[in-house]
Amino acid sequence: MNLPAEILLLISVTALLHSYVFYPLLLRWLSRGKSNNRDIHLLPDDFPDVSVIMSVYNEEKVIEKKLESLLCQAYPAEKMQIFIGSDHSTDRTDALLTAAESSLGHLHFFPFRTRRGKPAVINQLVRMALQERKERADHILVITDANVILTPSTIHHLAKHFRNEGIAIVDAHMVHTGMRVEGISRAENTYISSEVKLKHREGILWGSMIGPFGGCYALRSTFFSEVPPRYLVDDFYIAMRAFEQGGEAISELKAICYEAVSHEMYEEYRRKSRISAGNFQNLLTFHRLWWPPLEPQSFAFFSHKVLRWLGPFFLLLTFLSTGLLAWSGNLFYRILFLILAGAMIFIPAVDLLLNTLNINLLSLRGLRYFLVMNLALLEGFFKFIKGIKSNVWEPPKRH
Repeated sequence: MNLPAEILLLISVTALLHSYVFYPLLLRWLSRGKSNNRDIHLLPDDFPDVSVIMSVYNEEKVIEKKLESLLCQAYPAEKMQIFIGSDHSTDRTDALLTAAESSLGHLHFFPFRTRRGKPAVINQLVRMALQERKERADHILVITDANVILTPSTIHHLAKHFRNEGIAIVDAHMVHTGMRVEGISRAENTYISSEVKLKHREGILWGSMIGPFGGCYALRSTFFSEVPPRYLVDDFYIAMRAFEQGGEAISELKAICYEAVSHEMYEEYRRKSRISAGNFQNLLTFHRLWWPPLEPQSFAFFSHKVLRWLGPFFLLLTFLSTGLLAWSGNLFYRILFLILAGAMIFIPAVDLLLNTLNINLLSLRGLRYFLVMNLALLEGFFKFIKGIKSNVWEPPKRH
């Protein structure tokens, strides 16, 4: 028997099972009966100043609906300012925002004339917001995307937690809309829903929600750190810098936002591979926050993020080590190798075939989605190794 191959197989399978099965079950068990949703009532003088920060690029299809959702917030108007930067949009986005700025005194619009990437736009907008309203503990930044639609109480539910002086970040509850039987929307929604629960429980247990979703989250302005050039995942970088400063991060399930779910496998693959490259940037930058994984925060980071980012390598090692053991003649490993080969090759092929016949099985689509997204993670790793030269990219098309 090949002992090194058996050890490699055990490590790889354990790492995958821990991140995707054991860790979520552990958090579910530890958090039972607990909540960060204490009854927090803000009196008129308790509402912190809020600066909404939004980088946009060619968002003419959604920008008016986004503005409407911001203007309908159940939050004191005199306490909220909106800072929007257009990253050299080439459609009607700038015209729509210019018209809105002329009629709204608390909207500040900055049409940048060169592409600079979302992180650079956010950095610039935050500088302007801090210059206007100062960097202080009762000044909250709400960083959001144009395609994420807020409910009227979203900002109120985000802001209420900042009465706790230890809170640095509060994430909103992202809810997907527009699910369809065809495409990957149901698989993507299943994954995001599980992530919502996982992050919420990390916040409840340890105040260590490992990274907001990025579409809408609140940050105490004193914890903001500018994102360096060529960094791809700005929200995660900002969150980890807040952890380094001793801040806590939680999610608020009542702060509901809506986002149209992705349908196209290629678009989601492209997005995930880009995010993956940024993940490996953060993996190295914040290695002291996840290794050794002995404290609650480092354990959460390692279990939730690091092992998943390394998931493609664990999948490959599982396949290769099983193949080596099967080659040695062991019947059990031969059967296991055939099962793995079928899962990795034939099941995605069958799903593609059935899709052409308009037959959509969630179990097959979910497995294909899992494998393709891990392939995107692997591609992102090689992009990272080659070196990130720019964080400017074309976002998915809005429908």
